[in-house]
Amino acid sequence: MIIVFKKGAKNEEIDNLIKRVEDLGLKPMVSKGTERTIVGVIGPEDVIRLHPLDVFPGVDKVMPVLAPYKLVSREFKQEDSIIKIRDGVEIGSNRIVIIAGPCSIETEEQLKGVAASVKDSGASILRGGAFKPRTSPYTFQGLGEEGLKILKSISEELGIPTATEVMDTRDVELIDRYADIFQIGARNMQNFNLLKEIGQTKKPVILKRGLSATIKELLMSAEYILSEGNFNVILCERGIRTFEDFTRNTLDVSAVPAIKMLSHLPVIVDPSHAAGKWGMVSPLSKAAVASGCDGLLIEVHSNPQEALSEGSQQLLPENFSELVEKLKKISAAIGRTI
Repeated sequence: MIIVFKKGAKNEEIDNLIKRVEDLGLKPMVSKGTERTIVGVIGPEDVIRLHPLDVFPGVDKVMPVLAPYKLVSREFKQEDSIIKIRDGVEIGSNRIVIIAGPCSIETEEQLKGVAASVKDSGASILRGGAFKPRTSPYTFQGLGEEGLKILKSISEELGIPTATEVMDTRDVELIDRYADIFQIGARNMQNFNLLKEIGQTKKPVILKRGLSATIKELLMSAEYILSEGNFNVILCERGIRTFEDFTRNTLDVSAVPAIKMLSHLPVIVDPSHAAGKWGMVSPLSKAAVASGCDGLLIEVHSNPQEALSEGSQQLLPENFSELVEKLKKISAAIGRTI
């Protein structure tokens, strides 16, 4: 259920209702918009039905949320959510944010060179994996905490926020100390213990769609994070598994407008993992921007032939720079900026 307050409702009126909800053993989740405050109420429906809340001063209306994903839905919040990363960097506004960097952090020299290049070209956030989920247990698994230290050092030196993948509940506190954004990979989209652990933090998180997950399943996974109190969720379309085997995955461009119809959360696209081929990253990025995405997650490496992971899908810095210039034209055509 959601409780919509009247425009100009007093703080004490909102606080009184929240206290009543808590006294009933229910969980209130507050969303303050530019004009109205909305309170989502989570708990047994029979308790909610037996205790009318629309009689409280300041309340405009009380409505059931029909979607199974309550807090994620447009019913709960009509306005688009804007996720603030650092001062001057936010995802979900009119500006399309580009997150770029290597698949894996290999050395300090490697990451620093790529970071400086992608920042100069227009990237606002640096990505780099310290813990790498790999199909084979015998391939490079990442540098772990040493990689996180490199990531943080370069972030501070260049003044660029960072995103890195978290795979295990035991690593949440560690990564929280070093990175600005958690990334939950496709294989962990339904790792519910991890989702709840991330929900205990307030740090922004990129949640990737699973390999064979429906949009509804993606939104339900996001609901786990929001239900724990962390509303700073960014959804990511990264391609899904189909019968097609030419590309690594099939990029579902339609997921972008579909998610925006169903949810207030921002949506970004990862064309690198969708294609698995660097030559397709540019056209897929253009399609993603044209479809209305709020950002792109692009892998860039200074020497892809020698990359320790995913070399075939990583752009050279000069190719990335050329792509950003083309994306600026497309974004301008749809009334947005990069």
